[in-house]
Amino acid sequence: MTLPDLASQFVYGRLAWAAVAAALLCAGLPLVRPAPLSRRTMTTLLTAVTVLFMLPGAASPAYWLALAFQYPSGLLFGCCVLKLRQYWDGDGNETPVMTPALAGTLAATGVVLYLDAMGLLTQGYYYAGFGPTAAPLLAVLGAIGCAAALVQGHARPQAGALLTTILLFTLLRLPTGNLWDALLDPLLWSWAVASLAANAVRNRARATAAPEPVTGLAAELQTLTSLSPLGPATLEHSSTIKE
Repeated sequence: MTLPDLASQFVYGRLAWAAVAAALLCAGLPLVRPAPLSRRTMTTLLTAVTVLFMLPGAASPAYWLALAFQYPSGLLFGCCVLKLRQYWDGDGNETPVMTPALAGTLAATGVVLYLDAMGLLTQGYYYAGFGPTAAPLLAVLGAIGCAAALVQGHARPQAGALLTTILLFTLLRLPTGNLWDALLDPLLWSWAVASLAANAVRNRARATAAPEPVTGLAAELQTLTSLSPLGPATLEHSSTIKE
């Protein structure tokens, strides 16, 4: 088991928590002020948050967040950076960073890991993330998959974030020396579950709002109307004569 260097872990924790806090602030500001965020506002916000979180010791909010939640996963760090880039480009609310495929994978993986950590599965999946064989092999396979996705143009932002996460773990063992801590954490898992729930609600709303298909006699009448050269008036006149 190889643990990360304390100095690099310290810097990583400060920067990662700063990115998470900035992304949350950018997501919440439109609720207070509906106007889109300007780049000047983004620059001011990012500078202020970075300076605040880089303060030494207990003066930094990252100190207290690390006590409560440890360190953000590398993937959460990367997803927050992607979200900040979207806000910078002006489309923060248009393109989702948490795609359904990514959210489903993270949610399912999190359920397995948390059940294992609570002793309901007792397979030692989390502790295998410290292992000398399985974790590096999984990291290599993940890096190959991310590289293939980047080359083929499939979900490039997410693939780039995941590849960066794997490289941080492989080269610096960040954030904790465990592969699963690099790929998942409670905040990222909650984001994935909330995204899946929101997608389910939207899909249900669309299905409810969709018009019901016309069947039976009504469908036959619509077909006859469309086939009539003079339109529905001809059909109504002919039915009156028969009566």
